[in-house]
Order: sequence, then C-alpha cells, then structure tokens
Amino acid sequence: MKKITLLLAVSALASLVGCSKTDSYTPPESASGEDIFYANCTKCHKPEAAGNVMTLTAAVANKDAIIQKIHKGSMSMPAFPNIKGESAQRLAEFILSNSKTK
Repeated sequence: MKKITLLLAVSALASLVGCSKTDSYTPPESASGEDIFYANCTKCHKPEAAGNVMTLTAAVANKDAIIQKIHKGSMSMPAFPNIKGESAQRLAEFILSNSKTK
C-alpha cells in the first residue's frame, strides 16, 4: 500500500513539473495569429471538426484570458513568454474567431 501511495505521489509531482515549463518559441513579427497557432500550438492542440481550433470554457473565451494563459501556461501547457504584444493579440483573436465556447 505504501508503494502505491509513493508511486501516486511521484506521478502527481511529475505532472506538476510540466506547469513550470517554458517554451522559448518566438514568432516572426509579421506572423498572423493563424501562422503562430499552426506553427506552434498544434503540437498539442489539434483542430477539431467543423473548423474549430479549440473548445473554450466561458472563463477563457476572451482575449485577455487567452493571452494570460499563453504567457503563464497551465497544467500541462507550457508558458510562452515570447508571444507578446501584437503577436499575442493576433493569436488570441485567431483562437477566439475559430473556436467554440462550451
């Protein structure tokens, strides 16, 4: 029983380490939001059927929340501190325009 508990604790800790990852991707200045999404985000976020790139929760379905998530990351998503300014705005607009909200 102690071995199982220890194994679960180590697994939980390992998954939390993903929260601290940072991706150094820096988009070209002229990159569109679509370019940035398909160059980097599709490594994990696979576009869904009917042209939706993602399904967003109501809490994240706004530009400021998307940009914050891009900069800080979450659970298994790394932070992308180099996607900033106009690039972050264009990426957030692309995600909002091409996603559905649950």
